[in-house]
Amino acid sequence: MLIGEYEHSIDTKGRLIMPAKLREDMGEKFIVTKGLDGCLFGFSQKEWANFEEKLKTLPLTNKNARDFVRFFLSGAIECEIDKQGRFLIASNLRQYAQMDKEVVIIGVGTRIEIWNREAWKKYNSSENISADLIAENMTILGI
Repeated sequence: MLIGEYEHSIDTKGRLIMPAKLREDMGEKFIVTKGLDGCLFGFSQKEWANFEEKLKTLPLTNKNARDFVRFFLSGAIECEIDKQGRFLIASNLRQYAQMDKEVVIIGVGTRIEIWNREAWKKYNSSENISADLIAENMTILGI
């Protein structure tokens, strides 16, 4: 399971170190795509295949479904970890997530999220996130 929060820097060539604790679950090759909330999503090949299968079930006749599929698939790239544990994030994905240098990689169960460090701090701030409110809203999901 992908868990934890790791701060790293993107080098001048757009490469980022995959934290060692996430590397085994992500594998040597994995998929990175545009994510929600302004971050990037990273999926192991197995989890990406599961995600793709779900996308294939969405009706082509539904505009929202087509938009959803386009959003995730159009920006998706396969990444490979080099001998130094780094992988390249394509420039269009770095632009989408407003990544210049400092980033945070978080494990969220079946995927990783890669955030601009300042955007993560803002998202994760007490003004934005309330554990009590989140807990209350989880009853809607049956948790």
